[in-house]
Amino acid sequence: MSLLSSGKCIVMTHVNKSLSFEHADAMGHRLPARSFISKNVCPLKVVCVDYPRPELENTSNFLEAAYLSSTFRASPRPAKPLKIVIAGAGLAGLSTAKYLADAGHNPILLEARDVLGGKVAAWKDDDGDWYETGLHIFFGAYPNLQNLFGELGINDRLQWKEHSMIFAMPNKPGEFSHFDFPDVLPAPLNGIWAILRNNEMLTWPEKVKFAIGLLPAMLGGQAYVEAQDGLSVQDWMRKQGVPDRVTTEVFIAMSKALNFINPDELSMQCILIALNRFLQEKHGSKMAFLDGSPPERLCMPIVDHIESQGGQVRLNSRIQKIELNKDGTVNNFLLNDGNIIKGDAYVFATPVDILKLLLPEDWKPVPYFKKLEKLVGVPVINVHIWFDRKLRNTYDHLLFSRSPLLSVYADMSVTCKEYYDPNRSMLELVFAPAEEWIARSDSDIIDATMSELSRLFPDEIAADQSKAKILKYHVVKTPRSVYKTVPDCEPCRPLQRSPIQGFYLAGDYTKQKYLASMEGAVLSGKLCAQAIVQDYELLAARGEVVAEASLV
Repeated sequence: MSLLSSGKCIVMTHVNKSLSFEHADAMGHRLPARSFISKNVCPLKVVCVDYPRPELENTSNFLEAAYLSSTFRASPRPAKPLKIVIAGAGLAGLSTAKYLADAGHNPILLEARDVLGGKVAAWKDDDGDWYETGLHIFFGAYPNLQNLFGELGINDRLQWKEHSMIFAMPNKPGEFSHFDFPDVLPAPLNGIWAILRNNEMLTWPEKVKFAIGLLPAMLGGQAYVEAQDGLSVQDWMRKQGVPDRVTTEVFIAMSKALNFINPDELSMQCILIALNRFLQEKHGSKMAFLDGSPPERLCMPIVDHIESQGGQVRLNSRIQKIELNKDGTVNNFLLNDGNIIKGDAYVFATPVDILKLLLPEDWKPVPYFKKLEKLVGVPVINVHIWFDRKLRNTYDHLLFSRSPLLSVYADMSVTCKEYYDPNRSMLELVFAPAEEWIARSDSDIIDATMSELSRLFPDEIAADQSKAKILKYHVVKTPRSVYKTVPDCEPCRPLQRSPIQGFYLAGDYTKQKYLASMEGAVLSGKLCAQAIVQDYELLAARGEVVAEASLV
């Protein structure tokens, strides 16, 4: 397959007017002697003809998500809009604010850092190159996220790739194995065909045993899937009589891609939910890349929408304390700079670990909050390496490395329009599991990454850089990313409406059916906004009582 298998590219110069976010919690290094970027050359804008957007609008999940979105726009305009203070401008917080604004309310979104996006944040280096918190893939099976793109009028910012899942072959360095989903077949036949046609990773007896093992999940539906939360992927496979080699060949890579941990730790519920979406929706496993950095190409349109409806988004607004009334409800959010932010309702849309750090002492014994102790963010490292040449053995797609240290990766100089470079590759790689590496130096992580890449692609990459040479690199460490989806976590995930009147939660760790993902974050925000809209009369009356009390 050629590097630009998705179609033609037209190159033109343009003036970059993008925002630059500084003081990021990330580290990067450049090797000055090999620097290749000239300050006097305009960046390139590349318009690529990608695969057509799949037909998602008629799927039941898409229609369900579209209906939920429509309820906010169609809800009666409030006589007195609520002022809702939201902590965290990741996708969960942005989603909450967007849909509350659609319902006629006035969200105030507070972000601690100087960059939007939370777990999809990105930064620009001195050369004008972006580096990201993670390698983000937009699946066809993400109905709320796909609806959000449509509502914002930015569907064209997704670059769809061929319907395939591509795995590196460690036992055959430099080679890849494909699971190709034929477009002419409906689900689940296209997925079954993809599995049956691949004879490089699994033998026929292994495929048969795996299929038999999956039968209870296919017949038992969602109830069966949820009941498997207590088993790890490895334990479930063995219980169902699936050979260990199936786990080794396929599910180590899938487990690390879904939650950055190995199959002996990951809850089987997570895998079954993914397989359920991928096998039951024709385009569920079809992937798209964003055409540029998430803060600019996704988050800023949401901010623009929120502000156009009268809402506010404030960066550099870190919360120091949740201050309470005598009855245990929230009085205000106290910021690090001393400012006090009051509202009619309050939302925490931060990662669960940050919520636990700021949780008031009076709330900690409450079972709703006490259960959060089991939910802990998983560490992950995102690595970006700019090489001095174009790597030949790569694809315009996401690649599963099947390496002990690496999860998935992509040559972003090919997959992403804004990052396109016809002469040099930039690999973005997810380093996982990362628990033993999160405290190690960036140079150690780069050395380990190069060592793994040299084993996967010995013809082009050597650990000592005697072949492809590193021009620069960035390492982004997230000590606590998405919650670690280990067995028995499901009962600990909270609903968006807390037992504290006027206080709500949003985030992928809260109760919703897409677990720890961008889709889960967006859906959690919609469910949070829905709970607040449903509680309007109660919250409005409470606000009037508070206002009267303050006058006494």
